Amino acid sequence: MTASSASRQKTTPKLTQSPTWKALKDERAAWKNIHLRDLFAHDKKRNARYSLALDDADETFLLDYSKNLIRPQTLKLLLKLAKEAKVEALRDAMFSGEKINHTEGRAVLHTALRGKTPVQVDGYDVMPDIGAVLERMRVFADRVRTGKWKGYSGKPISDVVNIGIGGSDLGPAMACLALKPYGGNIRAHFVSNVDPSQLVDTLEDLDPATTLFIVASKTFTTQETLLNAQAARAWFLDTAKDPQQVAKHFVAVSTNAEAVAAFGIDTANMFGFWDWVGGRYSLWSAIGLPIALYIGMDAFEELLAGGHDLDTHFKEAPLDQNMPVLMALIGLWYTNFWDAQAYAVLPYEQRLARFPAYLQQLDMESSGKGITRDGKPVTCATGPVLFGEPGTNGQHAFYQLIHQGTALIPCDFIAGRESHNDVNGQHAVLLSNFLAQTEALMRGKTLLEVQKELTAEGRKPAEIKALAPHKVFPGNRPTNSLLYRRLTPRTLGRLIALYEHKVFVQGVLWNVNSYDQWGVELGKQLAKVILPELHGGKPGNHDSSTLGLIQRILGD
Repeated sequence: MTASSASRQKTTPKLTQSPTWKALKDERAAWKNIHLRDLFAHDKKRNARYSLALDDADETFLLDYSKNLIRPQTLKLLLKLAKEAKVEALRDAMFSGEKINHTEGRAVLHTALRGKTPVQVDGYDVMPDIGAVLERMRVFADRVRTGKWKGYSGKPISDVVNIGIGGSDLGPAMACLALKPYGGNIRAHFVSNVDPSQLVDTLEDLDPATTLFIVASKTFTTQETLLNAQAARAWFLDTAKDPQQVAKHFVAVSTNAEAVAAFGIDTANMFGFWDWVGGRYSLWSAIGLPIALYIGMDAFEELLAGGHDLDTHFKEAPLDQNMPVLMALIGLWYTNFWDAQAYAVLPYEQRLARFPAYLQQLDMESSGKGITRDGKPVTCATGPVLFGEPGTNGQHAFYQLIHQGTALIPCDFIAGRESHNDVNGQHAVLLSNFLAQTEALMRGKTLLEVQKELTAEGRKPAEIKALAPHKVFPGNRPTNSLLYRRLTPRTLGRLIALYEHKVFVQGVLWNVNSYDQWGVELGKQLAKVILPELHGGKPGNHDSSTLGLIQRILGD
């Protein structure tokens, strides 16, 4: 099957009515009498059976999925479902440059940004253009980082402020925090919210003479980004005075040269990207310029190399040994057969604090769809809610719900074997919690075990009877464990690409377009109607709640 025909080939229209789907329902029913602690007790090789690793001279990247509610027949059925949904054909179509984003008529080629082989879009090899932008980024980043780029006063740049929103903010902000040990003499800041407090707080301690702004907007018309950019320009000119100096302190990541020039930015310092780069996949492109400025271009290219590692694995590994495929199938198993409506991503790495927020856009903007690729209502649940916080902080917040609540919430636990900052042996404490939580969620604690503990504590029988039910943990709560050697640019690239491909596979299985986001448009349209009314315009035709709130805001 050619890539072109693969994209046009619809996934099974009624996959949820297929014999495999029905068999999975039966498999789910069989789990009423199965507990993970028993499976581990009876199968001493369960960990080896359900683990995968990518290894090279410097890195270990391990997925342990053994603490999931799966057994051989479960995986056999899930893998059969992937075959029926034509995951491999759609995967190949994506990598080949076919326009699988059919509602917008676009290819989906964030993988080409970190690739090494020619990729054709409409008969044109995009790789030379990608290489040219990377080289321009390198030259610019080197000039800024070495102090050759001077501000209006002749001083070098010390701080970079990225102004964007959505994918042009979440990815770079997450990556810069994650890769702080690789940062140099440039401090990175991020402004996205149209609430001016974020911009004011960010600029409070900065010097206009040594601050460089990156305005990241493909069209250079994004409302929030342009308002913040204009406010930043006014802040700069309040000190610099001369509008001609704007070009020394503002650059753009955009394709709208006319608007960029009108703002005062030299178009020689405008870095472009392409319509086949979706916002939530754009950190690999020129949108990653703040990352390159912060950690240097060599490290940025290591980030790209990590993404390419996972691309190669995703393309070449058999489905039953394919990390993103298995994570996607297991996630679907919980969403569609266990009625799990949420899942948690829990990095035991403080510098991955923004990783769950980054994944929220990646996952929920991609899979939050109720219409199939052929325009029909979906017939099963899609797009679970994703949330998370770094461990061990989350343990003192929402883990209670995961351990003893009534909802099943699958979790991904993420940790590095080594720390960049091991102080007083605290990294071992962190890892002990990482390991203990997944074991506790799997094993649980039975009533008999609780009663024995309370008896050993010398509690009286009446007290034991009253207290014991509250201390029972049901267990059988599923987790994945992702373990790497150390959080490096390459490791981070692998992590990001792993989740990108997981989301892609689930989109294929659910037969939704993972690459459009029409759901964000309606609110924007209505905001444009309401804004003039907040400036004293005639009230529009709103519902009574919206109208009443407008009147309250205006003080009427």
